[in-house]
Order: sequence, then structure tokens, then C-alpha cells
Amino acid sequence: MRLTTEEKIELGLTEQGTVNPAFGVKDGDEQPQLTVDIEEPHTEALEETVDKDAELVYSLNDRPPWYLCILLGFQHYILAFGGIIAVPLILAEPLCIKDNNIAKSQLISTIFFVSGLCTLLQTAVGTRLPILQGGTFSFITPTLAILALPKWQCPAPKASVLLSVQLQNSSSSPLQMEDSGEVWMSRMREIQGAILVASLLQMVLGFSGLVGFVLKYIGPLAIAPTINLIGLSLFIEAGKKSGGHWGIAALTVCLILLFSQYLSKVDVPMITYKDKKWKVFQYPLFKLFSALFGMCGAWLVCFLLTIFDVFPSKSAEYGFSARTDISLDAVRNSPWFHVPYPGQWGVPTFSVSSVLGMMAGVLASTMESIGDYYACARLSGAPPPPTHAINRGIAVEGIGCILAALWGTGNGTTSYSQNIAALGITKVGSRLVLQTTGILMIVLGIFGKFGAVFITIPDPVIGGMFLVMFGMIAAVGISNLQYVDLNSSRNLLILGFSTFSGLVLPTWFHSNPGIIDTGIKELDQVIVVLFTTHMFIGGFFGFILDNTIPGTDKERGIKSWRDKAQQENKNLCDVSCYDIPFCNGVLKRFRCFQYMPFLPSYKTTQEGTS
Repeated sequence: MRLTTEEKIELGLTEQGTVNPAFGVKDGDEQPQLTVDIEEPHTEALEETVDKDAELVYSLNDRPPWYLCILLGFQHYILAFGGIIAVPLILAEPLCIKDNNIAKSQLISTIFFVSGLCTLLQTAVGTRLPILQGGTFSFITPTLAILALPKWQCPAPKASVLLSVQLQNSSSSPLQMEDSGEVWMSRMREIQGAILVASLLQMVLGFSGLVGFVLKYIGPLAIAPTINLIGLSLFIEAGKKSGGHWGIAALTVCLILLFSQYLSKVDVPMITYKDKKWKVFQYPLFKLFSALFGMCGAWLVCFLLTIFDVFPSKSAEYGFSARTDISLDAVRNSPWFHVPYPGQWGVPTFSVSSVLGMMAGVLASTMESIGDYYACARLSGAPPPPTHAINRGIAVEGIGCILAALWGTGNGTTSYSQNIAALGITKVGSRLVLQTTGILMIVLGIFGKFGAVFITIPDPVIGGMFLVMFGMIAAVGISNLQYVDLNSSRNLLILGFSTFSGLVLPTWFHSNPGIIDTGIKELDQVIVVLFTTHMFIGGFFGFILDNTIPGTDKERGIKSWRDKAQQENKNLCDVSCYDIPFCNGVLKRFRCFQYMPFLPSYKTTQEGTS
């Protein structure tokens, strides 16, 4: 069978039958071996391969061209921007820096800088999945609980003004700066100490293999509600931002859907210069940059409508939040350069109550990340992560939280669900792209003005993006049910109860603050944090019920899930994609490494004993 010219272009071939250099040669491709003439008996195998490749433009181990890595990495930077910047903005008031734009800009630079470091660490030696690390909302609740204690209440405005006047009348101007900074830095140091110690728990869970041990008992009925609730639990945040102007939010959704779905098969003619000739080639531009194009298109519309004064200028009126000139002060007040460094706010302080409360956030973040790993592997064309990769990923997240505590972000780090969802929309699951994102976050975290520009993205635009992204996450969770017997009343009961409880209990606890009073404040904090975390509740009930209610492996979906995992291991790529680079020789040489549950050599021992 001879392919037509159109079929060659769709397969990424030139008219002569070789790989089109504009599409980038993937790992393992042998360009000279590809030919156009194919015998009839192999047609079905070819079509099967083409269908799989059509799902992902670039899979986990592929290396897109450098310019694509920068553009795609920048797209991930934009997607994570709203979630990461929300953390310091939420903490601004309890840290007593609500009106201190300089302190806020320094916090923003710090959290982006550390997020970039942690992303590089996770993609290089952690799970090695294309997963972005950033600030986590699981730490927000215990942080707010700590700062709500009487000793950390912000000073009254009148007292602050009086102190300021007294200091201005004195000749010690440096003392004024020191005391005004000490008001919020002392609070930050308390949060740093709590995160620093609590993160040791996450490291122990990963390096000891306790996380991997529990994974043996986790099936689709535990994973599905966990991932599903990651998306569903964020509907309030998406609704708040979209509600600022539903028209703009709808425009953002339509543009993302237009580029990612309706125009995904449309290739844009582009020009390249190669071999001393100008060549025209077709490129899937809309599929790769659908989220970026959608956001930028809606952002441009908001900018034009702001210039022509279509949106109201009063904050109390509907549609004001769609203006692009609301946060211009933040751009003006941001420093051009700010290089974060460990201990920039002083030496962290420690207290038992703060540490115990923060440990609840660590447990919730760990549960959420395990679900994220499975979702990321599925969307990036990788096999399900083996036990050693998950152990190492959780341990590296613990190290990332320690780095965040040392630098003083006021938060920890965790896997970012919205960026995982972007993998499913853009069909780009390359690890190298996320490593480029990490480098961009470090560099742009130093340039304060550049990051501040993106604060001007209107809330309705971010809300529209959230509607698509969080819906994708929820759908990925539901997709795990394909292995489960949904005609079984047992499975329906477990799925329904765990999902519904994950929505009901957090809502009730939020509606009844202070209802938990055991007499021990630290225990109260742990209970409240755990039971206000949607995915923890859903995953916990799914895990307990699935392992206690009688059912066969086939009914529970365990058998199909494992068979599918083995098939994916053969068809997609070898599990060696989870190995630590440049270390295989050393790990195989010394026998002691076979007993460490966070190293790739550990799997050899398990296979040999099973």
C-alpha cells in the first residue's frame, strides 16, 4: 500500500518518506529506516501505531525543539500563575502585609523561585513525570489557624500609626524599617518552622516506603474519587472568578475549546530554513498552544474593552473585575530584581501546636499528590508509576517543602493539578517541557516586574480557564472507573458514598467553624484540616470500604487495572522512564541499594521474590 501525500503529512513524513524535521525527531526514532512503501499485512499495525501517536504530540521521553520547549513551558507558567500567586495574596492579610506591596512582591518572587527549584527536582530525580510543583492550598488552612491565635493577631491600625509617627519623629529611621518588617517577619518565621518540621514526616513516608506499602491496597475505587474530588472541590474557586463577568469567562472557555478541540486537526502552514532552502511545513499550532491562545485572546478582549471604558470603573458594579488596569499599582511597586535566599526573613521559630497542625496539611497534600501522579502518567503517555517512583516522588515533595520553609514562601509545595489537566488538552506530555518551565520560573522569579505584569490578567479569564481545567481533572478521575464493574451494587455504593462524603463533610465543617472542641487545640487543628480536605475524605472512604467490603479482584477492577498497566508498560514505554538518570550502573553494582524502596533497583528485588 502506498501512502498519499496527505497521509504522509499527517504521519509527520516528507513527500520523500523521511521524517519531517519540523515535527522533531522523537527518542528512539531512526529517520533513515522509515520508508513509504508498506506491505498490506502490516497495515493494521501501522494504523494502531498512528492512532496512539495521534493522541500525544510529544510523550514523556520525547524532546521537542528548544523553541517549542520555551513556548510550551511558558504556557505551563501561565496556567500555574493564578494558583501560585493566590497563596501569598491569601496570606497577605493574616501576615499583616495587606498594604505592603513591597513585601507582597518579595513573597511572590520567592514562591515562584522555589516552585521552579522544586519542579526541576521532581522532574529530574523525583517521579520524573512532567508534573509542576507549586504552592499548595492544603497548607493554607493550618497556616490560617496558626495565625488566628491571639499572639499572632495583627496590631490595631491606630497603634501602628502611632508607632510610625513616634519613629518618624525620632532620628532612627533604620529602626522604623526594622520594626515595621518585624511585625510580619516574626509571623513568617513561625510558619517556616512549622512547615520545616512537618515536612520531615513526608520525607519519612517516602524514603521508608510506607507510601508504597499502602499503594498495594489502592485500586480504582480509591483513586477515582480522589482525583475526581480534586477537580470538583475547586468549583467554588472557579465560580468566584468566573462570576466577575460570565461573558468573559464564557469567551475564554469557547476559545480554549475552539483551539483544543475544533481546530485540533487543523495544521497551520509555517516556514523553516533548512539545507539552504526555505521550506513550508504543516504544524499543529492550535493543539499545542490551545490554553495559551485561549487565555491571551480573552485577555486582549478585556484590554480593549478596558481602554474603551466598556467595563464599569466602580468596584461595586458587576463586570469591574474584568478590567485589566485594576492591579497596575502592583506592577509599578514591584522591584526590577529580587534574588531570594534561605533565611531572608530570619531564623525559623518552632512550636508544638504549629507543627502538629501543619502535619495535617502534609498528610492531605501527600494523598492529593498520589492521585496526581496516576493522572499525570495517564495523560503523558507513561505507564502507571511503579512503587519506587511514588515513594521517591513523595520524599522529594517533602524536600521541596523544606526548601520552601528555608526560603520563606509561607507555604509548601505540591503537584499542580491544573498543569496536569493541560497535558490532556495540549497533548504534550514531554518531561523536558516541564523542566523548561522550572527554569523559567526561577529566572522570571528574579525579574519582579515581569511576573507582576501577569497579575493584570482579569479574574473572569482565569475563571474560564479553571472551568475547563478542573473539569478535565474530574473527568480523568472518572476514567479510572473503566476497569470497575459498574453493574455491581457494591462498587456503586463505595463510589457514591466516598464521592458524596468528600463534598458534604468539608462543606459542613466550613459552615460550622469551631464545632470541634476536644480541649486540645493541636488535635482540633488536625481534625479540622483533614475533614475539610475533599480529596482526603473521598480517598480515605474509598480505600477503607474497597478493602473491607468483600469483592473479587475482577469486580473491584484490580485485575483489569493491573493487566492494563502491564499492557501499557509494553506498548507505551518501559518503566525505565522512571529510573534516576546516570545512576543505573551504580545501583545495580551494590546489593545494598536493592533494599531501598525509593530506588529503581528495589523493583528487581520485588520481582524476584514474588
